[in-house]
Amino acid sequence: MHKTRIMISVNSSWNIVNFRTGIIRALKAKGYDVIVAAPQDEYSDRIREFGCKYLPISINSHGKYPVEDLKLLHQFYRVFRQESPSLFMGYTAKPNIFGSLAAHALGIPVINNIAGLGSAFSQKGWLPSTVKQLYRFAIRGSHKIFFQNSDDFRLFVEERLVSPNRCEILPGSGVDLQLFQPSQESEQNDAGDHLKFVLVGRLLWEKGIGEYVEAAKLIKSEFPQVEFQLLGPVDESNPASIPRSVLDKWVAEGTIRYLGSVDDVRPIIRAADCVVLPSYYREGTPRSLLEAAAMGRPIVTTDWVGCRDVVEHGRNGYLCQTRSVEDLAHKLRQMIELSPMTRAAMGNYSRDKIAREFDEQIVIRRYETAIDQALLARHA
Repeated sequence: MHKTRIMISVNSSWNIVNFRTGIIRALKAKGYDVIVAAPQDEYSDRIREFGCKYLPISINSHGKYPVEDLKLLHQFYRVFRQESPSLFMGYTAKPNIFGSLAAHALGIPVINNIAGLGSAFSQKGWLPSTVKQLYRFAIRGSHKIFFQNSDDFRLFVEERLVSPNRCEILPGSGVDLQLFQPSQESEQNDAGDHLKFVLVGRLLWEKGIGEYVEAAKLIKSEFPQVEFQLLGPVDESNPASIPRSVLDKWVAEGTIRYLGSVDDVRPIIRAADCVVLPSYYREGTPRSLLEAAAMGRPIVTTDWVGCRDVVEHGRNGYLCQTRSVEDLAHKLRQMIELSPMTRAAMGNYSRDKIAREFDEQIVIRRYETAIDQALLARHA
């Protein structure tokens, strides 16, 4: 008797290794065969180490060319015919759209995860309306559509892109509470004027990187010993990414300390006093904030889609206005002026909030239920 085969597709192998290992391990533990279809990168070999079958597939996440997308649709169709999965799980825009279209054409049940809407929905012109139409057509036959925040769910319902009775809201991607734990011995600074702030994320303008740097300049004019760190990859292929020349200029001016890109962010978060993300990108629920909060760090982020779900203003951090350097600097200044005891209490509340609301096991259980129902419906 063949095992039930579940295929997962995401727009990068990096995404699988960093964000989807929990659900993959859970599926393997239940006896499913797991197939991963994702673009090849330096993380692809690690997918095989999880006991999964890995299939390279070409996805241009930034591409806006119909011919490329038709080729991607054909790739998915060919892969599904070759592997005959019992269920398809899509993450990120193009797998959700073109993978779902191919799966529906072959009668394969689909579970989608709308893990944020990125820049496509915030632009003007033909692109947002085209993407909405593609979503409407692609996921209308899906068994379940998961959203990572209520704002995205509300938008899809108001735009009549989905039927609400097939949708659920997940607490982001969840976070592994065993892996991301507060340190036993605090490495945080007692002196507010020596704090270390860190921004963790892809170096995209919409992540609020520019505002973070400008706010850092204002703060350092008052508190020159405060350190502003930046951790994340530069994507030269993405026109929305921070150019390396600009990043080098900020470092040379002494405004920020660039830490590059690492596989394990825990030592960086552990050494920081506060994690900052002034994003106006259409986040799902930012993983960097979930991990920081799970490790007991206070947060400064924007009152924006996904970001505000992680922070209760004044309890475990501060919410600032989007695109406002002045308000961001004000909230950073408030963090600096707190007593060490109050900052520690904020960090403790962060950990408690994540344990209550964002435990990865919550996400896994919801997926397991949806998978069981989808497979049962297909069999019936």
